[in-house]
Amino acid sequence: MSTAAQARSSDPARDVANWLARFERALASGDAAQLRGLFQDDSHWRDVLALTWRIDTVSGAPTIAGALAAATKASGIVVDTARTPPREVMRAGRDGVVEAIFKFETAQGRGSGVVRLIGDKAWTLLTALDELKGHEEHVGRMRPTGEAYSRDFRGPNWLDQRRQAETYAGHDPDVIVVGGGHAGLSIAARLRQLGIDTLIVDREERIGDNWRKRYHALVLHNQVHVNHLPYMPFPPTWPTYIPKDKLAGWFEAYVDSLELNFWTRTEFLGGRYDDNAGRWTVKLRRADGSEREMKPRHVVLATGVSGIPNIPAIPTLEAFAGTVLHSSRYEDGDAWKGRNVLVIGTGNSAHDIAQDLESSGAHVTMVQRSPTMVVNVEPSAQLPYALYEEGPPLEDCDLITVATPLALGRKTHQLLTEKAKGLDRKLLDGLEKIGFKLAYGDDNTGWQYLYLTRGGGYYFNVGCSDLLIAGKIGLVQFADIERFTAEGALMRSGQALKADLIVLATGYKDQEELVTRLFGADVTKKVGPIWGFGAGQELRNTFVATPQPGLWFIAGSLAQCRIYSKYLALQIKAREAGLVPV
Repeated sequence: MSTAAQARSSDPARDVANWLARFERALASGDAAQLRGLFQDDSHWRDVLALTWRIDTVSGAPTIAGALAAATKASGIVVDTARTPPREVMRAGRDGVVEAIFKFETAQGRGSGVVRLIGDKAWTLLTALDELKGHEEHVGRMRPTGEAYSRDFRGPNWLDQRRQAETYAGHDPDVIVVGGGHAGLSIAARLRQLGIDTLIVDREERIGDNWRKRYHALVLHNQVHVNHLPYMPFPPTWPTYIPKDKLAGWFEAYVDSLELNFWTRTEFLGGRYDDNAGRWTVKLRRADGSEREMKPRHVVLATGVSGIPNIPAIPTLEAFAGTVLHSSRYEDGDAWKGRNVLVIGTGNSAHDIAQDLESSGAHVTMVQRSPTMVVNVEPSAQLPYALYEEGPPLEDCDLITVATPLALGRKTHQLLTEKAKGLDRKLLDGLEKIGFKLAYGDDNTGWQYLYLTRGGGYYFNVGCSDLLIAGKIGLVQFADIERFTAEGALMRSGQALKADLIVLATGYKDQEELVTRLFGADVTKKVGPIWGFGAGQELRNTFVATPQPGLWFIAGSLAQCRIYSKYLALQIKAREAGLVPV
C-alpha cells in the first residue's frame, strides 16, 4: 500500500475533530511531550498574532512543541461548521492531506486556524487572530447604529459630518497612511472599522491616479476573483482582467463608500518620533504650498515595494541626445509613431511598454540586462491562484493561503514552475532561439518568489514575447552595447542602433531609500531590511511591528494587502487599546 493510500482518511471530519480535542488538552496542560506527539517530524506552525502577538513560523515537531507550551492558551478549539468542511487535498505535491478550518478563543480574542493532517498527526498548523474581544470591527452585527448619524433637522447631517471629519480642524489623526493605492486603501479601511481615526495622504491630484496615469494599455495580469479589496468585492459583472482606468474609478468609489479620509495633492515630507510622548511629529505639504504639522501615533508607509524609481548610472548614457524616460513616467506610444525606441529592461513594465510602442507604430528594440522569467498570462501565470477556483469562498481561500508556511510555499511554486515550463515550452524555445536569456527564480521557485524577494524579474506574456520571436520587436543584450552615442547606441559588433527615445524600465529602489529620505539614516538602520526573506520564514518588517515604534509597512499585491491589512490593523488596535506594549 502506498504512503498516500495509508494517509487517506475514511472520515476527515472525525479525524480532525479528534486531533483538535487532543490538541486543546495538550495546549491547556502546557506539556511539551504531549504536544510533540501531535505533529509530524517535518511539521510547521505559523502563528498570526493569536498565541504570540507575532507573525512567525516555527518548524520541526520538538521546536513547535516547546513554542506552543510557552504560548497563550486557547480554548473552544473546534471545527468551524460555518466554513469549508474538512476535506482531502493535495498540498505542495503531497497527496492524501486532510485540511480543515477551525475556530478558537483566547482571553483577548477570537481566532481561526487551519490544520493539515497526514494520518493522525499535523503537518501544518495555523493559528490566526480574527478579532479582539470588546474591540470588534464595526461591520455586520456590529455596524454603526442610527445614532451615529443624526436625524436632528437643525443639526449636521451625514455629509456635514464627513466634510468636517476630513478637514482635521483642531485635531490630528491617530494614524497617517502614506500612499493612496490599494495598500493604503486596504489598511485605512480596516483601521476605520476598528474605530481608529486614519488619514490617507497622497501626492496625486485624484484618487486612483496611481493607476489612471500609467500607460494607456495597462490591464491587471491576474484575474479579478483574486483581487478584491476588503469589505467591498468587485461586482460579478466585471471583466476577468481589470483595466487600469476601471480600477482607478473603483478606488474613488471605495473611498467614498467606506468613508475614508483622503487628502490628495498632499506630500508627506517626513518626521521624527518622540519616544517619551509615543508620537510622531510629521509635516505635510498641501496643494496650495502650505504646510501642516501633525502628531499621529502611527505612520503606515503604503507606497508599494518602493515608490522611488531606480535610475541606474549607465556609463555614456549622458551622450544620448534624445529623450530618456523612466518607465514610471511613460504614458502612451502615439507620440513615437515611426520613431526609434530602446527599452532597457525585460520585466513586466518593459515588455508592456515595448508592446504599446510597437502597436503605436514605433520601431522598438528591447535591451536585456539580466535573465528574466517569462510565463504566458494564461494559463501559466494563473496557476498559483488555483485555490480560488476550487470552490471555497474568498475568506476561506485567504485563510488557507495564510496557512501555507514558507517551506511548503517554495515547494509548491517549484512544482508550478515546472508545470508552467511544460505548458509554455513552445514559447520558451522560441525565446531562447532569438537569444533571450531565461530564468526561473532562485531554486526554480518561479515568479511569485521573484516578487517576494526582488519585486520583479519576470514577465507575464500578453503578446510581447510573440512579437520578439516574430522579429517585430528587436532584442539585444546590454553587455553587447559598447557605448551610447548622441544618436542611440553603438554595439560591440559595430552596428549602430538609432534611437529617439530610451525608456529605462529599471525598476524601483528598495524601501530603505524612502525611509532614509523621510526619517533619516538612523531610523533606516534601526528598522533594518524591508521586504524579502531574511534568516526567518516571514517577510522582513512588512505587516508587523518594526523596531521603530509607530512605523509600519504594507505592500504587495491586491490579495496580499487585502489579507494582511487585517492583521496589521489588529496590531495597531491592540496598541491603541493598551493590550500590548507600544
